[in-house]
Amino acid sequence: MLRTLPSTLKVCRRLAPIRFFSSLNSEEFLKVRNNNGVREITLCHPSTRNSLSMDMMCALDEALNKDRDDVNLRCIVLTAQGKVWSAGHNLKQLQPDDLKYRDAVFQKCTDLVLGIKKLPVPVIAKVNGYAAAAGCQLVASCDIIVATDKSMFSTPGAAVGIFCNTPGVAIGRVMSRPKSAYMLMTGLPISGQEAYLAGLVTKVVPESELDKTIDDITNAIRAKSRAVIALGKEFYYEQLNLPLEQAYVKAKAKMNENLELDDCKEGMSSFVEKRPPNWKHTN
Repeated sequence: MLRTLPSTLKVCRRLAPIRFFSSLNSEEFLKVRNNNGVREITLCHPSTRNSLSMDMMCALDEALNKDRDDVNLRCIVLTAQGKVWSAGHNLKQLQPDDLKYRDAVFQKCTDLVLGIKKLPVPVIAKVNGYAAAAGCQLVASCDIIVATDKSMFSTPGAAVGIFCNTPGVAIGRVMSRPKSAYMLMTGLPISGQEAYLAGLVTKVVPESELDKTIDDITNAIRAKSRAVIALGKEFYYEQLNLPLEQAYVKAKAKMNENLELDDCKEGMSSFVEKRPPNWKHTN
């Protein structure tokens, strides 16, 4: 387990040579498994500590968005192989003399994390390892985050002269200001339990309970109407940026919109009739 700043920097230095994006088969970066409505995407590029190279981000973006409108897709679990969940950007793709390329790298990462919010199904980060810099940004951008007590999180970029500005956007919106500032300005890692207390993760569990916890969450999501969850997720993120009174005005309209869904009518009927709902999962 990486526990100190020097070891964090060691991870950053062990990065693969620069590659042009989409040059390799996505299977070299990810494993994707679909099972009963749950898509599990596993980062698996150990030679770069699952760094978010352009290739990795393109593969991940494709895997997240594939068949996104298929009603059989109910939620996505994002996980990783190895002790390093993701070391963040591949620093060799951020060379100072290649402005156009590094700008494309940052834009791809921005599109990736914003795209998670726009997906119609919940995205769950399953973390059992070290998430650093843009890797921590990716975790913080998921809808639900479950980490083990062996996980750690950091934004150590300033130590190599690159302040983690974009990761700071993600963690600064889910964590308290003092804790996110601490991470960004010191680069020191925090534990899974500290991340939970600071609001970065949803739950922290022993490693032995991680799979069961994820199963409990995905089963709870699958038991509900995809159409209702999609409508609710979209408005949840919309209202976060609105003034309070405006948020309530729009929420009232959204409640009425929700009541017009066939699955809402079915859900209310099933409750009254004391039977399981028969969801259609469509708007």
